[in-house]
Amino acid sequence: MRSASGVLSAALLLLVAGCSADRNATPGTGPSGRPPSILLVTLDTTRADSIGPDAAGVQTPAFNALAARGQRFRQAYATVPETLPSHSSMMTGLYPAGHGVHENARSLSSSHPVLAEKLRQSGYRTAAFVSSFVLARRFGLARGFEVYDDGLDEGAVERPSHQTTSRALEYLSSGSPQPHLVWVHYFDPHTPYAPAEPFRSRHTTKPYLGEVEAMDAELGRLIRGFEEVAARSGTRTGIIVAGDHGEGLGDHGEPQHGNLLYQSTMHVPLVVIGPGIDVGVNHVPVSVRRVFHTVLDWAGLDSANSLRGATAEVVLGEAMKPYLSYGWQPQIMAVDGRQKAIFAGKLETYDIAADPGEERNLGAGTSLPAGMRKALEEYPVPSIGTTPVPENLSEEARRSLASLGYVSGTAAPIVRRDAPRPADMAGLLPTVDAASALFVQERYAEAIPLLWKILDADPHNLDAALRLATSYSSLGQEAQALEAFRKAAAIAPESPDARLYLALHYARGKNWKESIPILERIIAAQPERLAAIEGLAAVREKQGWLPDAVRLRQKAFSLRPPSGKELAALGTLAMTAGETTAAIDAFEKARRLQGATFAHDLELGVLLLAARRLPEARAALDRVRPTHPEYPMALFKRAQVSVLLNEPDRAARIETAKRHADATTRELIARERLFR
Repeated sequence: MRSASGVLSAALLLLVAGCSADRNATPGTGPSGRPPSILLVTLDTTRADSIGPDAAGVQTPAFNALAARGQRFRQAYATVPETLPSHSSMMTGLYPAGHGVHENARSLSSSHPVLAEKLRQSGYRTAAFVSSFVLARRFGLARGFEVYDDGLDEGAVERPSHQTTSRALEYLSSGSPQPHLVWVHYFDPHTPYAPAEPFRSRHTTKPYLGEVEAMDAELGRLIRGFEEVAARSGTRTGIIVAGDHGEGLGDHGEPQHGNLLYQSTMHVPLVVIGPGIDVGVNHVPVSVRRVFHTVLDWAGLDSANSLRGATAEVVLGEAMKPYLSYGWQPQIMAVDGRQKAIFAGKLETYDIAADPGEERNLGAGTSLPAGMRKALEEYPVPSIGTTPVPENLSEEARRSLASLGYVSGTAAPIVRRDAPRPADMAGLLPTVDAASALFVQERYAEAIPLLWKILDADPHNLDAALRLATSYSSLGQEAQALEAFRKAAAIAPESPDARLYLALHYARGKNWKESIPILERIIAAQPERLAAIEGLAAVREKQGWLPDAVRLRQKAFSLRPPSGKELAALGTLAMTAGETTAAIDAFEKARRLQGATFAHDLELGVLLLAARRLPEARAALDRVRPTHPEYPMALFKRAQVSVLLNEPDRAARIETAKRHADATTRELIARERLFR
C-alpha cells in the first residue's frame, strides 16, 4: 500500500476503473424503448446471511420474492463497513479512494457527480427518503434530488421503516408522466435493536433478526406500491435492493461495524430486477458501487460496469476509521473468486467458499492471483494530513452521531510503523466506542476511566490522550489536565492538535490569557481551523473585544451550520457590541430555525427600530407576549414605532405603554419627545 498524497492520478486510474475486468468488458446495449422508473432500496446494517432464501432463523418473504424473479448476487460486497461512505460509492460508482469519503460525518465533495444529478439531467424525476441522520443532506448526497426527505421527529436520529415507506408511497401516489428514480433507505437493523411486535416476540434472543423481519415487511409494502403506480401509468420498472454494510454481532470480536473487514460487515445482500436482467443466482463477486452503473444503464446513459453484465472483477473494500482516528494499521480488502485477502500490516487470506466464517487464516504464503495482489499493493491509503478531523459539525450533530455509535477522532493521529492491527485490538473496540460516546455527551467523569484503559492498552493513542486531558479540563481538575496534556505532547511532539487543545484548556480557565498567542498562531497557519476560531472568539469576549468576537463567531458559522440557540447568542453578542446589522442578521436566522420557540422578538424589534426598518420592527414587537418579563419595554418601543409610522391608534398605544410602565420605562416615557 502507498500513501494517497501525491498519487491522485494513481487513485483515479486504479479506482475510477475499480480494478475491474469491466474495463475490457463488452458494454451493455442498454434497454430499448422508454426508460424505466427505478427504485433503489438500501438496507442499512444488513448482513448477507440475515436475509433471503439462504438465511436461517429469519423470515423475509418480500426479499425472497424479489430474489425469485430477479438476479441475486451471492457475493456482493460493501466498499466500507459504514453508512455514508458505502452510500457514496453507490451514488458515484467510485471506491472511497476515488470519492474521498472514508468515514461517516465527512462530506462528499460537489466535484463528484452523483446518480440523481445524471438522471435528473436526462429527464427523470428524482426523490430520496432516508431514515437516519447519518445520511442528512449536509453530508452531500442530496444533490440532484428534487425531493430529499431526511426529516426526522424532533430529537430523533432515525425513523422506522414504516414511516419512511409511507412518505415514499405518498410521493409516488402524486403521479407523473416522467420516469422516476426513487431511493429509499431503511435503517431498522442498526443498534439499538428494538423491533416492534410481532417481530419482537419472534426473536426475543436475537432482536437484530426481528429488526430485519420488520424491515422486510415494509420492503414488501414499498414494492407493491411502486409497481402499482408504474402499472397504472404503463411504465416499466427496475428495482435494486442492496445492503450498505453488515453487522459484526460478535464475529471476530466486533459487536457492531466500522472497524474490521470480515464477511459479517462487508458481505451484503444484493438483488436486481428489471430490463435486461437474467433471473437466477449469480456467484461472481461484485461491489455495491456498481449500483451506480446499473442505474445509468437502465436510463440509457452508459452501460459500462452495469450489473446486467456482471463480469468478474477484483472487488475491493477498506476500513480506515481505526487508522484515521487512532493511528492503527490501515485495512484493505480484496476478493477474487473464492479467495479473499485482508492486508493490515500483515496479510490474511481466506477461502470464503469453504470457510465463510473466516475461521481459518491461510496466511501470507497463499498464492494470490496477480491482479488481486497488485490491487492490494497499489490501493491508495488516505494521508492523515489530507483527511482532517471533521470539525464542521455542531455539538447537536456530534451528539446525534454519537447516539448512533459514530464518533470521529479528536485529532489527527501519529503514523507509526509498529501500529497495532485493528483485528488484534478488537477486544478494546467496545471500550473505545463507549469512551468516545461519553466524551461527546460531555459525561467526562464516566469517560475518564475508560480513556485510561485505552491508553494502558495503546499508549500511543493521541485521540485518547487528548480526550483524557480535555475531560479533566472540563471538570476543572487543573493538575490532572496538565499532566494529560504533557502525555499527549510526549506522544506527538509536533502535533498542532495537541497545541490546540492545550490552548482551549487555558481558554476555559483562569489562565485564559495564555491561550491567546497559541490560538492566534494556529489561526494564522490554519485560517479555517474551526476549534481555534471558536476558542479565540470566547477569549475575545473575556477581553471585551466584542466586535472581534462577533466576526470570529460569524467565521465559525460559515464553516459549520449553527443551531438556533447559537445564532440567538450571536445576536445578543452583536447587539452588545453595537453591531446592529450583524445582530439583526443573527436574530432573523435564529427565528427561522427556532420558529415559535424564538424568544428574542423584543431585541429584534429594538434593533429593527434602530435601523429604521419600521414595518418589520412593528411585526417583531407585536409578537412579544404579555408574559415576557420585559413586556413594558416592548410596549414602549411599540408606541415609538406607532408614532413614527403615524398609525391611527398611536395615542392609545402611548397610553397603554404608560399604564403598564415599570420603573425603567416610566422614566423613558417621560423623556420621550415623540410622545409630546
